[in-house]
Amino acid sequence: MARRRLLGALALATAVSLTAAACGSDDGDSNGGSGSGKPSYTIGFQGPLSGDNQQLGINGEDGFKLAIDEANKKGDLPFELKTVSSDDVGSPDQAPAAAQKLVDNKDVIALVGPMFSGATKASEQFFTEANLLSVSPSATNPTLTSLGFKTFFRVIPSDDVQGQAVANYISKALKPTKVYSVDDASEYGTGLSKVIEGQLKANGTTYVHDSVNPTKDYTSEATKLVAEKPEVIYYSGYYAEFALFTKALKDKGYTGKILSGDGSLDPQFVAQAGAAAAEGALISCPCLWAQADPNAAGFVSAYKALNGQDPGTYSAEAYDAANAIIEVLKKLGPGADRAAVSEAFKTTDYKGLTKQIKFTDKGEVNDQAVFIYTVKSGEISLVGPVSKLVPTS
Repeated sequence: MARRRLLGALALATAVSLTAAACGSDDGDSNGGSGSGKPSYTIGFQGPLSGDNQQLGINGEDGFKLAIDEANKKGDLPFELKTVSSDDVGSPDQAPAAAQKLVDNKDVIALVGPMFSGATKASEQFFTEANLLSVSPSATNPTLTSLGFKTFFRVIPSDDVQGQAVANYISKALKPTKVYSVDDASEYGTGLSKVIEGQLKANGTTYVHDSVNPTKDYTSEATKLVAEKPEVIYYSGYYAEFALFTKALKDKGYTGKILSGDGSLDPQFVAQAGAAAAEGALISCPCLWAQADPNAAGFVSAYKALNGQDPGTYSAEAYDAANAIIEVLKKLGPGADRAAVSEAFKTTDYKGLTKQIKFTDKGEVNDQAVFIYTVKSGEISLVGPVSKLVPTS
């Protein structure tokens, strides 16, 4: 997932929020440090904690904090875990300042994030130079693992995987004669739409492409698309704009299938579009929607108890990323440094909530499953994994 270049007018002072405790200190932190007298490790989080799509960052931060909280409460660690959060607004323009804050905090041993691909691309060189491990729960742009970032990993398949899977779902399960592919001109949106369109072409499915910068009024775009009469429309972007876009399409009488990707998998899409407009929308994601998985009931309950709300998109992946880091710290014990953690993480093999957390030599997670979700009676529900939805012949 990425976030468009936006909100450049926001002051950098609001772009970075930090809640940290010094390594080896007995001071509490945002997770309620116990003052146990044990040495401590600080794990950071970077993501959009303000701005139009802040809920996606909050989802990740809350999953991250749950993992830290649970690990501390077990009481069996030879160290205490502390947290620090840095708000990049999901913007490539503000991400470097957010990343530098984490780098400059010498207590930070590793971090979960960044979350959006544009912000990740703008941050990772800082982390590489500082030997600081960065584990993203959600940055899916395919190029991120080919840019020479030496400490970057992600626990989510790239848009190469999601794009090919969703294009096969469209071509082979929905079987339209015409598809309209629209992206939001962001790092994430253009990357995802490019892969989808390439696979649609390979499948022999006709498509029309358009790129639309985020706006508050999609009336003209909806009018144009309805006139094209596509049976399927796929929007590569984020829930705030997808909600407005979907509502405009429905207002113009569109009755075909409306799809989007992981950036739109959030209850805020339903809330902002309205249940009637959102009904029947399909959303692809290489991620776990925890409420739809009976095996994640314990996680959902614990998350709600700590944070007062249900987990959202990438809450579970951020939880897994944090726990994978914690497993490495447990193996290394007190006294490890950034370089040791980054090196040890390469051989991680951890059974997470969402998948087995194990990586290729490029930092890509081995598990490549992609799921389709839908909005039904105002709720997000699982349709199924693409592997089972697409006919094999």
